[in-house]
Amino acid sequence: MAKGINIERRRQAIYGWLLLFPAGVLLSLFAFYPTIATFWASLFSRGTRRRPSEFLGTENYAALFNDPTFWTVVQNNLLYAAVTVPVSIGIALAMALWANSKIPARGFVRTAYFTPTVLPMIAAANLWLFFYTPGLGVLDQIGGLFGLESVNWLGRPETALWAIIIVTIWKEAGFFMIFYLAALQTIPEDLREAADIEGASRWTYTRRIVLPLLMPTTLFIMVNAMINSVKLIDHLFILTKGGPNDASKLILYYIWEMAFAFFDAPSAAAMTVLILLVLCIVASIQFFLIDRRTHYQ
Repeated sequence: MAKGINIERRRQAIYGWLLLFPAGVLLSLFAFYPTIATFWASLFSRGTRRRPSEFLGTENYAALFNDPTFWTVVQNNLLYAAVTVPVSIGIALAMALWANSKIPARGFVRTAYFTPTVLPMIAAANLWLFFYTPGLGVLDQIGGLFGLESVNWLGRPETALWAIIIVTIWKEAGFFMIFYLAALQTIPEDLREAADIEGASRWTYTRRIVLPLLMPTTLFIMVNAMINSVKLIDHLFILTKGGPNDASKLILYYIWEMAFAFFDAPSAAAMTVLILLVLCIVASIQFFLIDRRTHYQ
């Protein structure tokens, strides 16, 4: 009897490993190996045909920490993330609550909210480039009706990053709305009916019932929004190219610039490792601390 149980357990273990094998291969090829290779590359100097690369240890990281441009990019990315993440999530939640209510042309409203998401990144950037063009853009045309002066939104250090932030919020809010809308439709109608019987207002029902039930979705969206906040590069190519004076340069664009414009792959690898480390720390905090509160464990 015991022998038969052991054989069955072994069979189930083999079956489980076979199920994990395809995912393990893909993760190894496209996640684990690139991460290790990037970390290893960050420990060497930039090599040429005449002078091969040499092992430097942590010198590339020390050089980054002494680079004022690096800290400017970090500050830009922190501001970018601090604004785009909560604002995109807040707007997405508001749009989902509105699109889920019983309103006329509800399907049209949902489609209109989601339309920016299906636009390619380059197309969206070119659309907003037309909005921001000094003198000819839509924003300046509207401002001219009220006697306002023309503003070079993408050419001024004070406004360039904020212009990028607005484009990102416009692009991502509709995408996050879909997740909230799907979560809202899983909330039983019995809860709404019970709240009506108890005389709870719409705001009380939303605050006490809807928002707590949406917390797992909010956590999922928050993780995705954090990842998106460090991988923007398409819009910068079209709108500002990181200028003026690095005012709108973000970390992924700086990595691309170091690797393919300045041909300094080790420094780009060092920055990539730092990003992965920060994302791992943030994800750990979100999943191990916030996730327990989210699921009331």
